[in-house]
Amino acid sequence: MDLLALAYQTDLTRVSTFMLAKEVSGRAYPEIGVSDSHHPLSHHQDEAAKLKRLHMVNEYHFQQFAYLAAKLAAAPEGEGTLLDHTVLLYGTGISDSNTHFHDDLPIALIAGKNTGVTTGRYVRYPQGTPLANLYTTILEKMGFPVEEFGDSTGVLKNLSV
Repeated sequence: MDLLALAYQTDLTRVSTFMLAKEVSGRAYPEIGVSDSHHPLSHHQDEAAKLKRLHMVNEYHFQQFAYLAAKLAAAPEGEGTLLDHTVLLYGTGISDSNTHFHDDLPIALIAGKNTGVTTGRYVRYPQGTPLANLYTTILEKMGFPVEEFGDSTGVLKNLSV
């Protein structure tokens, strides 16, 4: 996360993707007390102990994302901070890894005050809304409108209020 923040600070790039764990990851997390491999743990079969450890891994991943956001919020840029001009998206392609269910995806969006995105709220979209609509909306907000992206059906109208 420090390298991503540095890349933004030095204008080496303003676009990045970062995968915290590859699909079918065999990585364990002994640093947070989880010795299980991530992917097998994600097939928890609703076992409480496995769900607890999976939650610990998910929380650890999200803490890394929050760390990046805090780094950008602390980095001065112009009349504000680097985060003021940044949109960060955290998410997954699956909502219940045990059943491979991919609806109701948990997505977090952090956006600075100069991005045109209203933050600090929970927004739920109707079932069947393509995730690609979020991508087209972010692109539009950042000054790169596109007609379509993947299975998008348009931009999300209430991403800013």
